[in-house]
Amino acid sequence: MTRSVLRYVKHRITQRPDIEVTFQAECQTCEWKARPSTDGTTVDVECMSHTGRTGRPGLRSTCTSFAMVTRVGIEAVSAR
Repeated sequence: MTRSVLRYVKHRITQRPDIEVTFQAECQTCEWKARPSTDGTTVDVECMSHTGRTGRPGLRSTCTSFAMVTRVGIEAVSAR
């Protein structure tokens, strides 16, 4: 019979500090797209301007970030 010792290590997920978040948006009716920006407010204003000019309220917005998982506390111990 084989015995194993399981050890669990807490992890957390965070945004990579060296890469900025990018905001984007596009109209769901036409081919219009907002310029990608690291400033979400800028993209929101472009979307509202597009809707004001065209009357098209349907937009898809995305926020892209890069994540990393790090261990919290002690290093993992392998099972024996």
